[in-house]
Amino acid sequence: MTAEAQDGTARERARMVEEIAALTRETRLETGRAVLSERVMAAMGKVPRHEFVPESEKRNAYANRPLPIGLGQTISQPFIVALMTDLMAVKPGDRVLEIGTGSGYQAAVLAELAGTVHTIEIVEPLAREARARLDRAGYRNVLTRTGDGYRGWPEYAPFDAIIVTAAPREVPQPLIDQLKRGGRLVVPVGSQAGGQSLLVIEKKPDGSVTRHPVLAVRFVPLTDKAGRQQ
Repeated sequence: MTAEAQDGTARERARMVEEIAALTRETRLETGRAVLSERVMAAMGKVPRHEFVPESEKRNAYANRPLPIGLGQTISQPFIVALMTDLMAVKPGDRVLEIGTGSGYQAAVLAELAGTVHTIEIVEPLAREARARLDRAGYRNVLTRTGDGYRGWPEYAPFDAIIVTAAPREVPQPLIDQLKRGGRLVVPVGSQAGGQSLLVIEKKPDGSVTRHPVLAVRFVPLTDKAGRQQ
């Protein structure tokens, strides 16, 4: 990429970050957040989103809206990526789990903030493409796996934070079980027909669990290998 092209994408990322900040202020009464953390906003301004979308969508890479990535899946709106990341409260050195790798963009954002990112994608072609994109972008602290993420990744549990980027009908109990005490699980829950709510699940130091709804959202469903919502 030429220096001129790099400058162009940097400007587009800066504009995207400004739009995220503006939308954060607009939704503050719903989310309880007037600003997002500086670390999250810096990550959003650094990750090259255009490298995580299909060629046909590169011109729209920094638009603040979801984009199709093929096979009925999408890359989330940048504002939602930033908000969900902020809600996770990821610290340097944390071990993070993502369910639903998609294009790999959310994993890249998390890789800027965490120690290691473990991400699972059920659609094999998407998982392969995401791994290749992450490698090209230099994200070596992301471990990828092809499979059903509903049951998490118990070999590496417990996790400091977990994010689900597709909507199950109910919060998967295996993910709650694999969340470290003091950790957070951010997940959209519900059906597309009946409405979905973004939830923050916190596991307290004593092991008790609290649930806090944040925002009405619309995600693709979390499915099993037969394509049924879980």
